[in-house]
Amino acid sequence: MAIEWPTLAVLAATYVLWALGTTILYTLSPVLGVIVTAVAITQYSSLQHEALHGHPFPHARWNEVLVFPALYPSVPYRRFRSTHLAHHHDPVLTDPYDDPESNYLDPVVWARLPHWLHAVLRANNTLLGRMIIGPVLGNLIWLRSEARLLRRDRAVQRDWLLHLGGLALLVLWLVPAPMGWVGYLIAFYIAAALLKIRTFLEHRAHDAHRARTVIVEDRGPLALLFLNNNLHVVHHMHPQVPWYRLPAMYAASRNHYLRRNDGYSYRSYAQIFARHFLRAKDPVPHPLMVADAAYTMRRNAGDVPELSKKGTP
Repeated sequence: MAIEWPTLAVLAATYVLWALGTTILYTLSPVLGVIVTAVAITQYSSLQHEALHGHPFPHARWNEVLVFPALYPSVPYRRFRSTHLAHHHDPVLTDPYDDPESNYLDPVVWARLPHWLHAVLRANNTLLGRMIIGPVLGNLIWLRSEARLLRRDRAVQRDWLLHLGGLALLVLWLVPAPMGWVGYLIAFYIAAALLKIRTFLEHRAHDAHRARTVIVEDRGPLALLFLNNNLHVVHHMHPQVPWYRLPAMYAASRNHYLRRNDGYSYRSYAQIFARHFLRAKDPVPHPLMVADAAYTMRRNAGDVPELSKKGTP
């Protein structure tokens, strides 16, 4: 059986870092402990993403066991897996109804929202807003959507019940740990904000679905933290390839990938910060949707939610 040792090594280091952050390092310096724990939670989320794509083992159950502790407490692993694999159906990328990870809204849904919510969502479309508002807004919308599904979907109920086991492990660790719940929630918030840097512009509205996915040619610490998911076109085209092989694949066929996504690329995350820290990249309403037709179709089907974001926060 093929075992991807680099992934196992990073996973082991992440758990060690998380344990140190919540205990020894927090005792030495609460600020240091929170920051280290936040980095570990972010890395853990990236490793969950690897696990749901079949890494480091070829058996899904073994991968699930590796990431069972609920270090990212608001999203059950199996719900993450279900919504993310649905997101990988490229023809529906960015669709506010069919892509669980879309940040766009149906234009008619947008028109029906109050002005104060327009202001919040516009602010959330800047990188600064996404990092500050996004963790709260994303989790609120996600948990509201999950609460609705929990009433009627047995698979979702099962996934959340299983997640309670992972949460129990987290509680058993944090009760005696020096960090406690307050420090951990702060670290979790920072981790969610770091993850928003990666997801901020991974996809754009474009007529061709092959051109909707970004390349960020970054090789710095954020690329490691996101396990090279910044090379997002390569990942979407080859989701079975482990994170540590993506840079070589991209380097070998760089022009091919850039042609495929119609040049949707950035040199680094520094360039993204410079361009979009205070300036939105996209409008909130989906620019390619025909509002009246989309609304009529969903209204007739009884499926016009107040906010259409369904995926993980």
